[in-house]
Amino acid sequence: MPCVCPSWLSFILYNPVRKIFTDRQNVLDACNITAESVVLEIGAGNGFFTESIAERAKKVIAVELQQGMVRKLRKRTARFGEKVTIITGDIADSVIQDATADVCLLYYSFHEIARKDKAARVIGRALKPGGSLAIYEPTIEVSGEDMQATLKYFIPCGFILERTARSGFTRYARLSKQVI
Repeated sequence: MPCVCPSWLSFILYNPVRKIFTDRQNVLDACNITAESVVLEIGAGNGFFTESIAERAKKVIAVELQQGMVRKLRKRTARFGEKVTIITGDIADSVIQDATADVCLLYYSFHEIARKDKAARVIGRALKPGGSLAIYEPTIEVSGEDMQATLKYFIPCGFILERTARSGFTRYARLSKQVI
């Protein structure tokens, strides 16, 4: 079973130092998030990216497994009202309407998902044809080989690889959902 960052450690996910070293706007740009985007964020945690997405996008569907994180996420995103929908639970078990999202963001979260194949299928159904899937993973926990294995979960779900990169502590891949 993958290790999930416990909610009592959420202060490391949202702190002034991380704000300095993680350019959230650059991440949103790399994900192709615009003012018209509906964004599915998997592993929203305590809302470090959720609030930035909500400031830019039309709507955010934030999926988070842990109740403790969800409580913090609700507080952080309350000012956005109905613009942010929070789903509490495992993405592999989540019911998300087909072709709902334009963009899906997994930031340092896919390696924590236990049932990766099922999660990839849920994400594949939720993303609109032509939509973008952005996966960021920490190099300290996810090797290059592991990242390649991650990408293989999405190919049978109709995704094609657009770009990969590595910088500092992060591996990145952007895929697009094929238009059929």
